[in-house]
Amino acid sequence: MDDLIFSPLLPAHIDQMAEIEKECFSVPWSREALLEELDNPYAHYVVCCDGEGNVMGYIGSRIVLDSADITNVAVRPQYRRRGIAAQLVAMMLEQLAAKGAASVLLEVRESNLPAQNCYARAGFTVVGRRKNYYELPKEDALLMG
Repeated sequence: MDDLIFSPLLPAHIDQMAEIEKECFSVPWSREALLEELDNPYAHYVVCCDGEGNVMGYIGSRIVLDSADITNVAVRPQYRRRGIAAQLVAMMLEQLAAKGAASVLLEVRESNLPAQNCYARAGFTVVGRRKNYYELPKEDALLMG
């Protein structure tokens, strides 16, 4: 895919991101929660769009001092397995490092092997477990850093 456009989060992305949240997560972030991220000084997003401005995926993080958490990574189901998530993760890690993040953590469902593999390829390793972290269905999260 040659026509991928990566950009910071813009108000124009919010409605499509809310749709993607519903497509990808059993407990999605609301449109209002995503809107609040626009004004959150700790939040940082990278959005991937096609050449026509359609949001294909995105990654979000929060950075405080020298520590960052990746809050969400989502790619529309029809665009998966094209390397979009890997590109988003790599871009986010570069940007967080440039902002002074010395460490980056994320949680991933224990059953989500494709995501775990993507994060492992980006250099993440399992550093812990959060019991019953996820709802619908209840499931442990692996903490990766």
